[in-house]
Amino acid sequence: MPKLKNNIEKLFYPIGEVAKAFDVNVSLIRFWEKEFDILKPKKNKKGNRMFTKKDMDNITIIFHLVKERGFTLEGAKKKLKENKEDTINNIEIINRLKEIRSFLVELRDEL
Repeated sequence: MPKLKNNIEKLFYPIGEVAKAFDVNVSLIRFWEKEFDILKPKKNKKGNRMFTKKDMDNITIIFHLVKERGFTLEGAKKKLKENKEDTINNIEIINRLKEIRSFLVELRDEL
């Protein structure tokens, strides 16, 4: 999952914070909410969307498929229906490899 402010895990994240964490517009998050039935943010009394950790995980998957891998929306929906676990595993592997790369770059710079 992208870095959130202060790396603090909350029960609910407002849509502005979600958009900032993924470096996308709020309108894109609202659009994905309409397009992907796995996104179901709660709404407070004012009607503001409040995203849970599960929603954030699902946005991470959607972001990975659409923005990083270049899937169309229909392709991403199909991939989520057919094999969501495979996508989650790929994201975890990619994130771990990024961490390793970062560590190695830091190590190289120190030498």
